[in-house]
Amino acid sequence: MPGTSGISRRSLFAGSAAGTAAALLPTAAATAAPEPKPGATAKSRTKSAASGASYRAAYHFTVPDQWKNDPQRPVWIDGEYHYYYLYNADYFTGAVGTAWRLATTKDLVSFADRGVAVPKDTTPNGDLWSGSAVVDTGNSAGFGAGAVVVIVTMSPGGGTDHQEQFLYYSTDGGLTFDNYGTDPVLPNPGVADFRDPKVIRDEDRGRWMMALAENDKIGFYHSDDLKSWTYVNGFVHDGIGVLECPDLFRITADDGTVKWVLGASANGKSSGLPNTYAYWTGSFDGSAFTAEASDPQWLDHGWDWYAAVTFEKRDASGAVDAAARYAIGWVNDWDYADTTPTIDCDGFNGTDSIVREITLKKASDNTYYLASKPVAGLDSHVSRTVNLGDVTVDGTKVLDYTGISYEVTTEITWSRLTGAGLQLRRSPDGGRHIDAGIYANYVFLNRRNTVNADTSGKWQESHTPFDPSAGTVKLRILVDRTSVEMFVDDGRYVHTSQVFPYLLDTRLALFTIGGSAVFHNTVVREFSV
Repeated sequence: MPGTSGISRRSLFAGSAAGTAAALLPTAAATAAPEPKPGATAKSRTKSAASGASYRAAYHFTVPDQWKNDPQRPVWIDGEYHYYYLYNADYFTGAVGTAWRLATTKDLVSFADRGVAVPKDTTPNGDLWSGSAVVDTGNSAGFGAGAVVVIVTMSPGGGTDHQEQFLYYSTDGGLTFDNYGTDPVLPNPGVADFRDPKVIRDEDRGRWMMALAENDKIGFYHSDDLKSWTYVNGFVHDGIGVLECPDLFRITADDGTVKWVLGASANGKSSGLPNTYAYWTGSFDGSAFTAEASDPQWLDHGWDWYAAVTFEKRDASGAVDAAARYAIGWVNDWDYADTTPTIDCDGFNGTDSIVREITLKKASDNTYYLASKPVAGLDSHVSRTVNLGDVTVDGTKVLDYTGISYEVTTEITWSRLTGAGLQLRRSPDGGRHIDAGIYANYVFLNRRNTVNADTSGKWQESHTPFDPSAGTVKLRILVDRTSVEMFVDDGRYVHTSQVFPYLLDTRLALFTIGGSAVFHNTVVREFSV
């Protein structure tokens, strides 16, 4: 799908910024690690990186080679999740265009690469953009019960301004796909933005439902057979850029209330808002969505959690949890999509967030919001735990711990204070670090004092509201080689930002401003995936 800024997203699929990426690398990282082979496991990638500098994430999903961008909603097939994502095998040749590559997982932490499932350029319609896969258990499309059907945007003619929806299907459990002819199942009605179909099964009415991104509108469509679609209604919201990657689901809140949630990736930077996943809670009657508030809430408030998707939470037997979902996002931004040291060190560009579990909670003002926490499967991959206990801080205190990829949790309490937090990936001389914490009436994540892709300097610190009279805040922060994800208190607010600290920046420090604080139960965990 094309970009929301002046730069075409298709032009950014080409590997055009290796030189820019190289400029990010410190002297200590000049020796490149061997390039991992497609299909390599996370453990083998870690071993290959041990012989040289590597910026490949230790416990986040990364593409084996070349390029990835948008995640596609994972689907449950034969006891595991099938995770498709946009992949360009020709990134370093300068060729544009993406296919759908597949990885499978049971715990949403450890992924097995399955290669390209839906190739690009196998029909005159060219490459594949975003869409969604569904399991057609009732054989409504006629490909057989249990066939996996993909509805995907393509742009015949190779341009970006004529987008239509096409169908591919699989009869081998979603491993390989055939095209359903070369004609669109949903032709373009004559608009520029017409993409990213999100298909769900409307069991209450015995039909399929599609949400489609149409500039400042999300259009809704019905179908009985996945092959023929009828427009029925639309939801319009402007002021946050072109809406992309729509999402629509039903979820049961913590008070038992059932709500519908409509989401979309959106760029609110010009309005001082995030460039991540905007969502509205409300009701859906099968054709129209009615929002409870005109302004959206945001599932992430950092700068780099885009094209995110949510998907069903299932147990080992496949049963769906009506009160929770999972979510995953692409940790990047189209303003600087090609700028990362992983290109030169590791031969790839494409990292995702940790999978998150999201739940719907009722606030004290009777509104509802989505809360996030890292997927529970992460607990099974802990390789080392460092319990730092309770630490009293007045100023800055450098801890004994050193590390590159880890999780740190703490609860900060105080009686009188202006600010407090952590310096992550601090350099030996203290000059470089990522700051995360609270200041006055907001929570912040600041990447200004470390290497990162935002050369404009505009998008360095993200904020969310905070009540300082609480006198306490819980922080859970996931740090990896090129990302930081901060979960605040119950996870109502999350900040995700891309960062590229030098590999020699391994220190961890605690700080306070305008008073002292106690960092209770401070624990660091490392992971092996």
